[in-house]
Amino acid sequence: MKGQMIVLDQYAGGEAAALMVDGKLEDLYLDHDAPRPGAIYRAIADRPVKGQGGMFVKTPDGSAFLRQVKGLSPGQPILVQVTGYAEPGKAIPVTTKILFKSRYAIVTPDAPGINVSRSIKDDDLRDTLQGLAKAAMPEGSNVGLIIRSSCAAADMDEISDDIETMVDLATAIMSEAEGDSAEKLTEGDGPHALAWREWVDPAQIETEDGSFEVTGVADHLAELESAQVPLGAGSSMYIEPTRALTAVDINTGNDMSPAAGLKANLAAAADLPRHCRIRGIGGQITLDLAPMSKKHRRQFENALRTAFRTDTVETALVGWTPLGHFELQRKRDRLPYHEALS
Repeated sequence: MKGQMIVLDQYAGGEAAALMVDGKLEDLYLDHDAPRPGAIYRAIADRPVKGQGGMFVKTPDGSAFLRQVKGLSPGQPILVQVTGYAEPGKAIPVTTKILFKSRYAIVTPDAPGINVSRSIKDDDLRDTLQGLAKAAMPEGSNVGLIIRSSCAAADMDEISDDIETMVDLATAIMSEAEGDSAEKLTEGDGPHALAWREWVDPAQIETEDGSFEVTGVADHLAELESAQVPLGAGSSMYIEPTRALTAVDINTGNDMSPAAGLKANLAAAADLPRHCRIRGIGGQITLDLAPMSKKHRRQFENALRTAFRTDTVETALVGWTPLGHFELQRKRDRLPYHEALS
């Protein structure tokens, strides 16, 4: 099927959302009982970590770790927001830089100012959005606003309502900073809310129960049970998470021609961001590439950089190791697929 389709359903006992593009699974959100990224707590400072400039804080969902703290004393209440999923056995990662994200706007408490996405190039539209944002913000408000690129083709009334709703939410939550006990103030967005917030391009939307089966999403999810990802022409890559890192092994199959290694590596580079999204891969990623000449490394790096440029998850291309592997570091903003189903 050509075009985009958003499928909202239940899967493995939890809420789920899938984005299909031209019949291929392009993105996936699965719910879990772990604290969601974006959840906001009034936490209680617990104990500092010497040498790391951080502090453990208490939340209703367990211990969390806050980096780069200054002037924070044990027992002091503080508002924090979950930034990603915790690695097994580790504390929840949180930050004090709280953001309120929605489909059209991002509210930034204690950071006044209105900024329009640079991807919106039309000067008249930028001026219109600036004026709309100012009108929707209450006078004397100490919050800032980022107008997202999704506003380029959106209805102005919807944008205005969205801004007002998020500013009201931010004002209410930020007023809860003081208190004697830890408390969860927001849950963070679930898969269906994330789909509405992040997948803004025109798409067919399926919401009936059993939509994953009818649309073929369930078949694509079944393929994720295998570590092997076909790349065409007999080549493939194996994506195998371990406790320390995710190993990606790229093979040419039976093709032994001089160009086979480069072709397989370029194919893997093009498809790797998609598989990182739908498999929930984060943290350290090590690529064991198919054999290719060192003179082709720059071409591979450029292909990998191009592929990740449009990816929604922050990923750093770290570089080459002495053994000829290529390393990446990716934000853990999703649970690994198998953990999400457990």
